[in-house]
Amino acid sequence: MNQTVLPPSFLERLPAIVPPERLPVVLASFGIDKPVALRINTLKASADSVCAELAAAGFQLKSLPWSGLAFSVPFEQKRALTETAAFYDGRLYLQNLSSQLAPLLLDPQPGETVLDLAAAPGGKTSQIAAMMANQGRLSAVEPVRDRFFRLKANLDQQGATLAKCYLMDGRAVGSKCPAMFDRILLDAPCSSEARFDTRDPESMSHWSLKKVGECAHKQKRLLQSAWTALKPGGRLLYSTCSFAPEENEGALATLLKHAGDEVEVLDLPWRLDNFLPGLTAWDGKLFPASLSRAARVLPDESMDGFFLCLLKKKR
Repeated sequence: MNQTVLPPSFLERLPAIVPPERLPVVLASFGIDKPVALRINTLKASADSVCAELAAAGFQLKSLPWSGLAFSVPFEQKRALTETAAFYDGRLYLQNLSSQLAPLLLDPQPGETVLDLAAAPGGKTSQIAAMMANQGRLSAVEPVRDRFFRLKANLDQQGATLAKCYLMDGRAVGSKCPAMFDRILLDAPCSSEARFDTRDPESMSHWSLKKVGECAHKQKRLLQSAWTALKPGGRLLYSTCSFAPEENEGALATLLKHAGDEVEVLDLPWRLDNFLPGLTAWDGKLFPASLSRAARVLPDESMDGFFLCLLKKKR
């Protein structure tokens, strides 16, 4: 299969983000078939029962040490997995491993009031619902109509009965719902650099440095909206599937400047071997030193690239 070269501007920036000893694995990750990741949906079944069912059907399940509900199967078994009763019944959900990290680090609890501010297609939303055991209040916001209905269908199939979906722009939520939520997930719309596939030119055709800048502008407004909607003492998990510092540390630096001493960047409760500390400088600009507590997830043979940062509203 022919390989397409990654965008030149992206390639020029990457060595300033990724350490040289990690760069070969990162570059190789854009052109390989990774194992298919799945999450057991505890709203409908136990991990033991679904794993036993899949093993009996011949699936080669691999467990992950950081989650008792995350598993993978070889890429070659993807189609067969989507034809199982467990898949159709919503007892498992195909969700890449990096995506599963965000709700785990946010750690929503049963009975809390939680917001997913950019929720479609619903994988993280349904994961949050399962972590909350369908107890509490979970609001899921999506502004694009067709994605909104896909979100609703996925949450229905997953049995996320506590979730209420809202077709609206996330940038307006803060003014409508000030200081309402205990925890907020903002997996922000981004330039999707982690989804580049060198075998699929379409996966990169949308990308440009202008696109990165446009995304960063929108992300800053979404972050401010989320921050306004967060209760004092609440926690906000910000994530993207972009490498770009403008969309990650840069967007967060703007919020930190605005929020002043009411915001704290928290240490992540745990880290994996492919987590890098957040950057504290980029392109001649300094970022708050506390952003080193964020994590840039480096893609490898099993995980996609990702960015994660956990904030606390002190008052």
